[in-house]
Amino acid sequence: MPGSTVQRCPPAVALDALGVLSHLVFGCSLSFPAAPRLLISAFIRRIGRQHRVYTGTLKLTHPSARTIDTMTTAAHRNLRIGVDVGGTNTDGVLLDSERTSELDRGIVAWHKTPTTANPNEGIENVISTLFEKAQIDASSVASVTIGTTHFINAVLEKDRSRLAPIAVLRLCGPFTHDVEPGLDWPEDLRRLICRYCAFLKGGIEVDGHLISQLDEEEIAREALAIKSMGIKAIVINSVFSPADVEEQQEEKARDIVLRHYPEADIVISKEVANLGFLERENAAMLNASILTFARKTINAFRHATTGRLKLTCPIFLTQNDGTILPAHNAARLPIRTFASGPTNSMCGARFLAQSDYKEALLVVDIGGTSTDVGMLLPSGFPRQAAAVTELAGIRMNFSFPDVKSIALGGGSVVRKSDEGLTIGPDSVGYQIQEKALVFGGDIPTTTDYAVAQSEDSHIGDRARVKDIGDFDEFNAAIKQKLEGIIDRMKTSADDISVLLVGGGAAITPDKLNGASHVIKPEYAGVANAIGAAIARVSGIVDTVVSTTGKTMAAVMAETSQVAVERAVSNGAKKDTVTVVEQDAFPLPYIANKSRIIVKAVGDYDFTANSSYDTEIPEEDEDDAPYSKDPTPVTPSVSPPIDLDTYKPKVVGREWFISELDLEWISCGCYILGTGGGGTPYPHFIRLRDMLRKGAVVRVIDPSDLSDSAAVACGGYMGSPTVSMEKLSGGEMMEAQTALYDYLKTKPDAVLSLEIGGGNGLQGLILGASTNMDIPVLDGDWMGRAYPTAHQITPVIYESGALFLPTVMADGNGNQLLFLRATSEEMIERALRAALSEMGAHVALARGPYPGAKTKRYIVENTMSLAWRIGRAVGGAESAKVLFKGKIVGVERRLVKGHSYGEVVIEAMDVNGTGHVKHQGKMKIPFKNENIYCFVENEDGKEEVIAAVPDLICVIDAQNGEALGTPEYRYGLFVLVIGITGSPRWTSTPAGIALGGPRAFDMDIDYKPLGVFAKPRSVIEEFA
Repeated sequence: MPGSTVQRCPPAVALDALGVLSHLVFGCSLSFPAAPRLLISAFIRRIGRQHRVYTGTLKLTHPSARTIDTMTTAAHRNLRIGVDVGGTNTDGVLLDSERTSELDRGIVAWHKTPTTANPNEGIENVISTLFEKAQIDASSVASVTIGTTHFINAVLEKDRSRLAPIAVLRLCGPFTHDVEPGLDWPEDLRRLICRYCAFLKGGIEVDGHLISQLDEEEIAREALAIKSMGIKAIVINSVFSPADVEEQQEEKARDIVLRHYPEADIVISKEVANLGFLERENAAMLNASILTFARKTINAFRHATTGRLKLTCPIFLTQNDGTILPAHNAARLPIRTFASGPTNSMCGARFLAQSDYKEALLVVDIGGTSTDVGMLLPSGFPRQAAAVTELAGIRMNFSFPDVKSIALGGGSVVRKSDEGLTIGPDSVGYQIQEKALVFGGDIPTTTDYAVAQSEDSHIGDRARVKDIGDFDEFNAAIKQKLEGIIDRMKTSADDISVLLVGGGAAITPDKLNGASHVIKPEYAGVANAIGAAIARVSGIVDTVVSTTGKTMAAVMAETSQVAVERAVSNGAKKDTVTVVEQDAFPLPYIANKSRIIVKAVGDYDFTANSSYDTEIPEEDEDDAPYSKDPTPVTPSVSPPIDLDTYKPKVVGREWFISELDLEWISCGCYILGTGGGGTPYPHFIRLRDMLRKGAVVRVIDPSDLSDSAAVACGGYMGSPTVSMEKLSGGEMMEAQTALYDYLKTKPDAVLSLEIGGGNGLQGLILGASTNMDIPVLDGDWMGRAYPTAHQITPVIYESGALFLPTVMADGNGNQLLFLRATSEEMIERALRAALSEMGAHVALARGPYPGAKTKRYIVENTMSLAWRIGRAVGGAESAKVLFKGKIVGVERRLVKGHSYGEVVIEAMDVNGTGHVKHQGKMKIPFKNENIYCFVENEDGKEEVIAAVPDLICVIDAQNGEALGTPEYRYGLFVLVIGITGSPRWTSTPAGIALGGPRAFDMDIDYKPLGVFAKPRSVIEEFA
């Protein structure tokens, strides 16, 4: 055959090949009869493997068949196996990567088998069956990719047999002490996992300077203490650790702990997640809690594939973003696979329906243990979650598709009591064929009820459930659960098509409120396995770099190249790798430093011979999670609150803040931050903890303040990037104490410097009975967030320095007392200059202000406004919608410490209705906060829509919550709303000059967005 290199072989070989290949061996042409392409290909590969006769390429042709290219021995492997190990079933797919565009999508074989207690058996069974169906053997397979819900199910089910207790070592110096690890967790999970915490010396500032040196003796002492408690899993979390490339304090602390406790499982936070102290720590804690269970599970996966099956190809697990992770890395960082089940389902659903459905739709994946729901966009990609993701009530800062899960599946346990019928949250899982009624067991499951209602069902023995009854109540409970999660995922009240996948679909009613169509594509039952089989390879870089002497474009190009190289080193084929995500975040108050995040993705290189045989430590039988008590933790349930009839507690003329009030106020504060002010979340959970421990917080109307009263004021100054990482210690009260010790007096009330962002809660914290124990005024000095401390309403009406003395404290032992100044702007400039040397985030205590002037200049009822906005999120529209669309561009730069930039939003259907309300693009320049917004129409004309002092707020379209400027990133669907500013700012030329566009060097005129309506006081309404 021309172009082939042929070696002769013994006649017996030709006879063994039934004479078919003897013609080829001797150089003769041969025309094959029509036959299945894969069978012929596999047959030739098998003969080639056995006798090593070919070193070139054979082309076998027939007039009615496709051309078949079959590489010799080594190696043209185009078959990929995808396996999804669910709580109930193990699904498998054999995919020909060269035929994915054909009608059968290249799916050669698929199989579904019950998950077993030992994952080896289920994986072996499903892959062996795939081999038998396709008539191939192990050497034809290029890769095996496994997706699993094992790890996320352990958390969702709060299973004490799979979740280990952990200890947390914080390298933080004097910071973060007010917010303990797990403080924002559901109480039952916190009791189960969070057993010990120590606050140690260490941590770095945003500019790389040390907060404090590590103390080796201190770390060693804590290691021995943790060892004596029998806690094996330890998390080490250091302030600004993702940016710590020089000191490497987490790594050093890990080495110290291992010297004294070598058996410990240590997770350092920087390897798990990125900037965001609490969210990163939460992720690291969950990762540490499931390490033992993960190693056992992943070792079982590897034994299944390399044992009896004799596979020699790389073994991967799918990550949260749909890309793949080598098995040994997954065993070390199992949390990266947490969302792999639903992500695989989304990717598999997209793959199956890619040519059939163009509108946005919901993917509902019903497994044996859980149901996962995500939005599939018209582009074919899953809708991305916001910067912070919540799982089982725990916030983490992973970026992955927005998927919400509920404990509902084919194995969910059904119970009947005097109070009614309940479903889950526990499941019989992989034991469904032993424990479900239709299989002869004694535990009623959702599958039993589904079978009993279906005369056509072939699952189990229907006669065993003929008298189960209560169908109406059961169907109502199923519908309520599914319709509830569908409603949560939708962004409008309109019905949306639902793409139904997963093996638990049998329990689904034929119709669901909120679903215009219920669609089930072919191979839907194994969509998870398909998603695993088609997963790609990624390379991610998240680092802090110097931009000195370089353009941002050059820095981004260099970092992108590193990301591409990482993708290639992880197994990607170089010419397929593309950069899919880029972000740059200049660090405020730090010269020439930026955080750069780049992600590159490519196809797996089938021709590579990379080895992924790195050992994973085996677990002792005593450590086997399967042998322990499987009883789930009893959840703590708060009494339900009727939001429609809820009334805040107002006694006389004082409003006593409740946890629900605080939650609404916090949400409203971030929206009023107009992109700046920093997230209120750490302050919210701190204050909620204070309330739970008995603190009392009182709010009064400004009109009830006496003219002679002394009003305190407090707030933070500095970078939002720092505030999300270096959590507060005692610096806010430290500054107030220093000020009033100096004055030898006590204030009568307290006021927040600004209502926008995290500072909106500082008045409540300071006024609490456990701190200054004084009432908090319903108002603030800005009515929003502004970037400088002198942009406050008293400066509009009076000149000179109005708030002296002022104390600035950094929480690390440094205080600055400002006694005399010529103006508030001079105070701002001086403090701003000192700020970078004091950690870029400090607490201010402003000098007391007279009650009479406070009542004259305060922006009234902004605490009430924040409360009302927070209550309205997800409900009635509380402001004018200016624009809807998707963020398609973000630019950021630093000017004198402030984060300047512009976000670009392209008009788009954010609700999946097929209707685009707005046109063109909206651009919003910002200086910490959003300054103004204008629309760029298709003809290129620009129209200013709104500007400061009016409030321009960018809202996450998924959940109605605010986005700060650091959280702006490509792909997020957003709403832009406008709120008319207070007349304290807009009624005088001085107010416009201080707070309007020209105060930010924007050469545009202020035009009111609407007519101001004074927020109604909560105290007035509910007194």
